[in-house]
Amino acid sequence: MKILSKSLILPLLLFIQVAVHAQNNSQDKIAQVENNLVGNIQIEGEKPGNLLNRMAYYKIPGLSIAVIQNYKIVWAKGYGMANDSTKIPVTAKTLFQAASISKSLNSVGVLKLVQDKKLDLNTDINVYLKSWKFPYDSVSKGKKITIANLLSHSAGLTVHGFGGYEPGVPLPTIVQVLNGEKPANSPAVKSMFEPGSRYEYSGGGTTITQLIVMDITRMPYADYMKKEVLKPLGMTGSTYAQPPYDVDQSLLAVAYNPDRKPIKGNYHIYPEQAAAGLWTNPTDLAKYIIETQLAYEGKSAKVLNQETTKIRLSVHAGNDVGFGAFIDKKDSVLYFSHSGVNEGFRCIYYGSMEGGNGVVVMVNSDNDNVIPELINSVAKVYNFKGLFHSNIKKVVSVPADVLKSYAGKFYIGPPRTLTISEDGGKLYALASGEGKRELYPQSNNRFFMKDLPYELEFSKDADGKIHVTLFDGGNKMELKRAE
Repeated sequence: MKILSKSLILPLLLFIQVAVHAQNNSQDKIAQVENNLVGNIQIEGEKPGNLLNRMAYYKIPGLSIAVIQNYKIVWAKGYGMANDSTKIPVTAKTLFQAASISKSLNSVGVLKLVQDKKLDLNTDINVYLKSWKFPYDSVSKGKKITIANLLSHSAGLTVHGFGGYEPGVPLPTIVQVLNGEKPANSPAVKSMFEPGSRYEYSGGGTTITQLIVMDITRMPYADYMKKEVLKPLGMTGSTYAQPPYDVDQSLLAVAYNPDRKPIKGNYHIYPEQAAAGLWTNPTDLAKYIIETQLAYEGKSAKVLNQETTKIRLSVHAGNDVGFGAFIDKKDSVLYFSHSGVNEGFRCIYYGSMEGGNGVVVMVNSDNDNVIPELINSVAKVYNFKGLFHSNIKKVVSVPADVLKSYAGKFYIGPPRTLTISEDGGKLYALASGEGKRELYPQSNNRFFMKDLPYELEFSKDADGKIHVTLFDGGNKMELKRAE
């Protein structure tokens, strides 16, 4: 039997000790994140929440997260259920619909063609479109739409987003989607105002880039994205295929409505792949974030080089719109980010422009209230400057008879109404189509919501009638009584 010398044993023991310490430190950080959830508004004296408890409170079946620090995924984990009925849990490999985050990866694919000199950012899109032409009219005032316009939502186009299709129903072609022809369930994509004049989010414009990719490469969009973007980035579990036939079906999360009921068919299908069709998980999205960070600093070029990445992450429209990402300055730290909303799915990512930090969170629910709470926790535990947003408010006591006097139904843009009610010494607000929310008093007549940035102020006129003013940041709206 061969005996290891002391010169080999000591370094091996040291390595094991360092590895165990790192693992213990990581587990401690995870536990801290899981138990320090706070909303954008905290009530004075209130203790932070636990992740699983908050998910249960919001009726969110499943959640997946990945945390990035110093250009590495420090941990990724799933919580809850990917499929409630079959009790399949969420793991780090569970696939969610990335919804509009699809636009971020799409921009990488389009800019790869620009980088390869197959497209030009500032050329009329009709030069590249072969199977369909954009129908310019007088609204565009003779100005031509460019790929730069499409990627930065400055093309002045209609169709904000898409509703998707239930499995089994006829799916439209991309040309039918763009023309608004049956079986498409969305209107035609056309000009709202002249291109280049201002920002207007348009999934319709992103869908035009999808057709450009297909016409230029003569490849199915999902095949091009897998070959030129997903595979080089190491996003081997992800797909743009709609429906997602090329992945393990047991990994697909079921989509749920706010009452934790699965949507019909378990999820919708989105032929508008570039705008909403990516199936992925936080681990794969973290790989995209890290590569973007490294490419931005000139340390990698798996798909886009430094020059193209800097163009992508420059502001091209409005105050914060890049190509397929939004550029946010938070407490002097720049982040590139995007959120996503599909039927039964919500998600968001942040990646710092310096330092290699970031976070991705995805849920299989139409309720995403836990996401900002979890990001606040990650930001606090890992000291991610700029991502922590929480204000502490003091709650006062208001007599029940005063609360009851505020009860009534008010218009918030007819036909939508806001119903105010008192129950058990507490005041509640119920907006049409949404859940009932508690109103917390900061004075006898001013109340705030914890999970939404709204405040309500009640006043009484000379006739004793109650009036309500809704405050949304610096904006306010007088609500008329509906009864």
